[in-house]
Formats: sequence, structure tokens, C-alpha cells
Amino acid sequence: MIVSLVLGAMIGALLGLTGAGGGILAVPAIVVGMGWPMQQATPVALIAVASSAGIGALEAFRKRLVRYRAAFCMALAGVPTTWLGVRLAQAMPQRLLLALFAGVMLFVAVRLLRQTIGKKRALQEASPLCVGRINPDTGRLVWSKTTALALASTGALTGLMTGLLGVGGGFIIVPMLRKLTNISMHGIVATSLMVIALVGSGGVVATVLHGVPLRLDLTLWFSVATVAGMVLGRHVSHRVSARHTQMGFAAILVCVACGMLAKVALGY
Repeated sequence: MIVSLVLGAMIGALLGLTGAGGGILAVPAIVVGMGWPMQQATPVALIAVASSAGIGALEAFRKRLVRYRAAFCMALAGVPTTWLGVRLAQAMPQRLLLALFAGVMLFVAVRLLRQTIGKKRALQEASPLCVGRINPDTGRLVWSKTTALALASTGALTGLMTGLLGVGGGFIIVPMLRKLTNISMHGIVATSLMVIALVGSGGVVATVLHGVPLRLDLTLWFSVATVAGMVLGRHVSHRVSARHTQMGFAAILVCVACGMLAKVALGY
């Protein structure tokens, strides 16, 4: 129980500090810290991350930051694909899943480092791929078939990765919304949290219905600790440089990914 509390608090703090990105560490924390296989760690991680994201989304909703129509569009496309991801995860060897997860972590780390160290684009410069723009008169997202298709595709990819690897999907949603829309960064993070909560909940249902065992006692303690850590992390995030947070998070991702690859190479 103590191990689950400590791990949950650490993941929650990272979730609060990074704005929906820390959930990617939930599965490796359980796999390494508790010695569980990835398939068993997935629903526990998703329950903790989805509940924490849900609380963060409610807080952002009160501040009118959540683009709930965009979030529902992505969730409607994402929840069905979680089932496909879960089926793939059940069919894949454990070592292959670990190697794939490590590859995703390294990809996220490289992207974060490029954003942090590389030359910054002009603030809020519109992406050439932007298909969803905010109407300056109403403050609402202007919808079209292209906008709906782009958001649905983002949600479908998020759902697939959620079911396959047990990740929240913030590392997909945030950069995609930055490229596909001109929503403010605060709005993107808030919307991402809502999608993570909805799609993550769908992922939990999918894994349980596929017969994956769920330790309710450890899941409860891990989830409570994650929520508490996220609340603390969000308070601390206002006092910590975003640049330093991203660099530190990227370094953690690289270290964990290398450890997982070493585990694969030495034989799981």
C-alpha cells in the first residue's frame, strides 16, 4: 500500500505540473514499482489518471476554459478505438509492449526538448495546418466538416493509444490541438484533461470487460494519492518555470524509457 501511495503521489504531482502530460509515467511506475505486467497495470493507471484529469477538467470548466464540444467530438471517436487498443495489447507479447511504450516515451521526450531548447516560434503564431479557428466575435470554435474530422481523428488516435498502452493521451491531444486549432494554450490543456477523463474511463471499461484482473484496494489508494499529488502539483506549477518543468520531465522520460529498454534487452 505504501508503494502505491508514493507512486500515485509522484504521478499526480507530474500530472499537475505538466498539464496532462504526467499520465504517461503511470504505467511504467506500476510495472517497475509493483512488478505487474503492463496488461494488469493499464486499468489501474487509467483509473488514477482519468479521475485526476476529471477533477482538473471540472476546475477548468468553472473557469470557462474547456472547449466541451471539441472534447466530446474527440471522446466519441476515441472511446470505440480504446477497445481495439485493448485487444491489440492482449495479443502482443509483454516485451514488445514494453519496447513500444519506451519508444513512445522517447518520442515525447525529444519533442519536449526540441520545444524547450530550440528556437521558439512567434507567440501564438497560426499553424499552417490550422483548420479550427476561434470566432473573435463570439469566442466560440467555428465548426466545419474538416474541423470535425480533424478532431475526431485526434480522438481516435488517442483512444487507440489509451487502450494499447494505458496512457492518458495528453501527449497526443495537446500538440495536435496546437497544430489544428488556434485555441489558447490554457484552453487546450483544459480540453485535453476532459478528453483524457472521458477516453480513459472508456479504456477502463474496455480492459475490465476483456477479463483483465483489477486489484480494487491498490487501485483505490493509488488513485487517491494521484489526485492529491495532482492538486499539489497544480499549486506548485504557478511558482515553477514552465521551461524548467518541461526539461525536467523530458529527462525523467528518457531515464525511464532507457530503463524499460534495458529490461527488454535483459529479458523480462
